[in-house]
Amino acid sequence: MSVNMSKWAQIAKENVHNRPAGNGRLAGKITIVTGAAQGFGKGIAEELYKEGATIIVADMNLPLAQQVAQEMGERACAVAVNVSDEESVANMVAETVEKFGGLDILVANAGVVRSGPLAEFERKDFEFVTAINYTGLFLCCKYAAMIMQAQHEADPDAMYDIIAMSSKSGLEGSNKNFAYAGSKFGAIGLVQSFALEMTAYNVKVNAICPGNYLDGPLWSDPERGLFVQYLQAGKVPGAKTVEDVRRFYEAKVPMNRGCLPIDVARAVMYCVEQKYETGQAIPVTGGQVMLN
Repeated sequence: MSVNMSKWAQIAKENVHNRPAGNGRLAGKITIVTGAAQGFGKGIAEELYKEGATIIVADMNLPLAQQVAQEMGERACAVAVNVSDEESVANMVAETVEKFGGLDILVANAGVVRSGPLAEFERKDFEFVTAINYTGLFLCCKYAAMIMQAQHEADPDAMYDIIAMSSKSGLEGSNKNFAYAGSKFGAIGLVQSFALEMTAYNVKVNAICPGNYLDGPLWSDPERGLFVQYLQAGKVPGAKTVEDVRRFYEAKVPMNRGCLPIDVARAVMYCVEQKYETGQAIPVTGGQVMLN
């Protein structure tokens, strides 16, 4: 590991009260959103920016991330990251501190899906999902923690947030989608465990479990989207077309629509604003999944 994180932790400590200007509920909050060049991540990042946050648009697709950051405005910048690569994650956090002086919120949103029947599923696909959704979450939290712990030492009263994007599939199993569901269940286990440790540093660690963003590229991409994957995997009995699959999933939701980025962004803002919850997995599912 070539990144000297102790250097960046010291810089963050020295700049703990030096935050970018902004207006809104998240004014001045330096925020990394991973997987923010498209889909849920992009929508979440845009909503947080509107509320005054300074946004690091972190994504493997740097040109697209740069475009998104430019469209947001001067309090946003793009950083390339592969969350499954430790040095890449360390660089992402170092670049954030270098540019803005610290880190207040990590939204660990980057995720991938591979689905298919158990007897036919390939190990390489299982390991790919695990590397991004589970190991990648660990790495992002690890390097965010280094900075947040240093900031806590400089200002013991300040509070910070790590927010993992789990899924409704982290709350209940998902037919022929076990690699994804398993990684999202695992994410909640990490969140609960990190929360117990990080409360000593005034870092709240929570998970958000969105329902299906049916209009986003994860679902609607015409070649690799989940509508196509689920149709090919036979996950929806009797489905003949992508539209059949969509209607099947809409019908599962009492509110009769998919989840939208603004729904998730509101949950993120709740996590940040509240002062008395950590280690929670918050469903944002339109009533599709209800906690017992």
